[in-house]
Amino acid sequence: MSIVKMKRVKLLALACDQEALLSQLERLGCVEISEPADKLADPDWTALLGRNTSGLGQVKGQLNELSAALDALKKYAGVKGSALKPRTKIQEQDLFDPDRMEDALGHAKAINDSVSAITQLNSRENQLNAQRASLVPWTTLDLPLETGSTENVEIVMGALPATSSLDDLRGELDQAAPLSQVISVSADKEQQYILLLCHKSQWADAQAAMKPYSFTATRFDKNMTGTATENIAAVDRELAEVAAQRQAEIEKIKTHSDCLNALQVITDRLNQDAAREAARERAMTDGTVIFLEGWVPAPKLNKVQKVLDSFDAAYSFRDPQEGDDIPTQLDNPKWMDCINMVTEMYSLPAYNGIDPNPLYFFWYVFFFGFMFADVAYGIIILAACLAIIKVLDPKKTMGRMFHLGVWLGGSTAFCGLFVGGFFGNALEVIYENFIPGGTAAMPGWLVTFCNGIIVNPVNDPMTVLIIAIVIGCFHLLMGQCIHIYMGFRDGTPVDALLDVVPWWIVFVGIGAIVLVGTPVVLIAGVVVLICTQGRHAASFFGKLWGGISSLYDITSWLSDVLSYARLMALMLATSVIAQVFNTLGALPRNILVFIIVFLIGHAFNIAVNLIGTYVHAARLQYLEYFNKFYISGGIPFRPLKYDTKYTDILTKEEN
Repeated sequence: MSIVKMKRVKLLALACDQEALLSQLERLGCVEISEPADKLADPDWTALLGRNTSGLGQVKGQLNELSAALDALKKYAGVKGSALKPRTKIQEQDLFDPDRMEDALGHAKAINDSVSAITQLNSRENQLNAQRASLVPWTTLDLPLETGSTENVEIVMGALPATSSLDDLRGELDQAAPLSQVISVSADKEQQYILLLCHKSQWADAQAAMKPYSFTATRFDKNMTGTATENIAAVDRELAEVAAQRQAEIEKIKTHSDCLNALQVITDRLNQDAAREAARERAMTDGTVIFLEGWVPAPKLNKVQKVLDSFDAAYSFRDPQEGDDIPTQLDNPKWMDCINMVTEMYSLPAYNGIDPNPLYFFWYVFFFGFMFADVAYGIIILAACLAIIKVLDPKKTMGRMFHLGVWLGGSTAFCGLFVGGFFGNALEVIYENFIPGGTAAMPGWLVTFCNGIIVNPVNDPMTVLIIAIVIGCFHLLMGQCIHIYMGFRDGTPVDALLDVVPWWIVFVGIGAIVLVGTPVVLIAGVVVLICTQGRHAASFFGKLWGGISSLYDITSWLSDVLSYARLMALMLATSVIAQVFNTLGALPRNILVFIIVFLIGHAFNIAVNLIGTYVHAARLQYLEYFNKFYISGGIPFRPLKYDTKYTDILTKEEN
C-alpha cells in the first residue's frame, strides 16, 4: 500500500520492429511512453533523429465514423446504450480481426450515408417550409405570382408593419398619387400584406408617400407560376416526397440495428489502435531505428525486460532524477482500490508524497456510515451495489463506485444498529398505528434497538455532537501523526515535531483549564509556539513575529474541530426526514396510504442523503485531514495499455 517506485526507461530498437514492439507493450500495459520535447529542442538529437509519423489521423477519422454511426442508431433506430450494460467479452485475436473491422466500417459508412441524406432532406424541408410560410399570406389573392407590371400600371405585392395604419396610407396616396389603389390581402401579428396598383406616371410620387410606412415589396422565386394556393399545393406535394424519402433512409438505418455490438467492439479496437499510434508519434526515428523513453513501475521491470529481450533492442533503466516529471501510481489491494475515485476527485499525491488510501479508507467509510446510520438504508445500498456488480460487472470509475458502495452500505447498516435507525422510526410507527397493542407489544430487544443501543440522534442530539467532535479530534490527531512520520521519512524529524508537538501542549493546556482550572500548561504551550513557529524566518524579529502570529492559527484549529459537527447534522437530517415521512404516511391510519408514502418518502431520503453524505464525508478528508500531511499535484501514470469502453479483452493467459 504505497506509491509505486518508478524507473526511467530508454529504448533504441529497429524501425521495422516498431509495430510489433508497441503492440507487445500495449498488451503488457505497464510502460508510459513520454513526449520527447527536450530531445526535439536539442540540436544534437534533431541532427540524428526526428519526430516519428503515425496513422493517428486516419484512426481518428474511422473512430469519428463509428461514433457518428452509433449516435445515428440511438437516434433513428431506438437502440439505447447504457453505462450499466454488461460488457462484451471478446478474445484478443477477434478484437483485432481485420475482416471484423472492415465489416463494421462498411456498416458505419452505410449508416452515415443515410444520415447525410437525411441531413440534406431536412435542409430541403426547411427551405420548403420557409417557402410555404411566405406564400400563406397570399392565398386569398387570386392572382398569379408571376404577374408583372403592365405598360401603364405598376403592380406590386408587398408588406407593411402591423403597426402602420392602412387607412392613413390610403389617404396619403389619394393626395400624392390619385391614380393608385391599395388592396388589403391579409394580416398577421407582425405584417399587413397588400397589393398596390399605381399608374406609372404617378409611381414616383406613390413611392415617396409610402416611404414613411416602411413598405417592403415581396419578391417570389422566378420559377413560381400560378396563384399562391397552387404553389402551396406544389410545395405540400414536395414536402410529402421529402418526408417519404427521409423515412426510407431511417428504415435503412434501422436495418443495421443488429450491428450495434459490432460497431462498439470495433470502436474499442480503434481506440487501442489510436493509443498505439499516439505512442508511435512520441518516438523519434531516422527511418532505420526508433528511440523512445518513458516510465516503468519498478515491480514490472522483469516483465518489461522479457518483452524487450525478444527484440533486437538496446535499453536501460535508471532511478528518477531531480527535475523529472515522475508519474504517480498507487498500489493498493483490490478491496481498497475503490477509494481511488475519491482520491482522484481531489488530486493524486505527488511522487514524493504518501499514499492516502490506506490512511483514510476506513475513516471515509465510517464517516459515511455515521452520517447515514440506518440499518435498512444500509442493507438497500449494500444489496443494490452487490446486485449490479454481480450482474453487470462494471469497470473503471463506475465499477469503483459500486464496489465502494458495498463498503458504504455495510457501514451505514453497522452504524444504524447503534442508533436505532430502521427506515428512521418506522418500527415504532408501524407498531403504534397498525399493530394491536401498540408500542407496548414490542419485544424488549426491539425497544432497546429503537431507543438506540448507544444513542438516539433525534432524542439526544447533544450526545451525538459530542461523539462527533471527539471522533474529529482523533481524526485530526492521526493526520498530525502522519505529518510527523513523513518528517522522519524525509530526514526532517525536528521540523515535523516542532510543527505538531507545541500545538499538542496547547490543546492539553486547554483541557487542563477545563478539568482542573490551571493555566500553567496552556501558558507553556503558548511560549513554545512563540519560540518555534517562526524558526524559518531570517531575522530575530521575523522569528518572533512568526511565533506570535502563529497564535492566530488557534481559530483555524477551532474551525477544523467544529467542522465535524456536520457528522451530527447529517445523521440528524437523515433520521428526521425519515421520521417525517413515517408520520405523514401513518396520519390517515390506512396501510395502503402508508405504504405509498413510505416508499416515495424513503426513496427520496436515500437519494438526497446519499449525495450529501458522500460529499461531506469527502470534504472532511480533503479539508480537515489531508491538509495536515498531504502533498498533492501528482501526475497520473498513463501507460500504453488496453483501455476499453464496451468490451473485456480476454488474452491467452485469461482463457
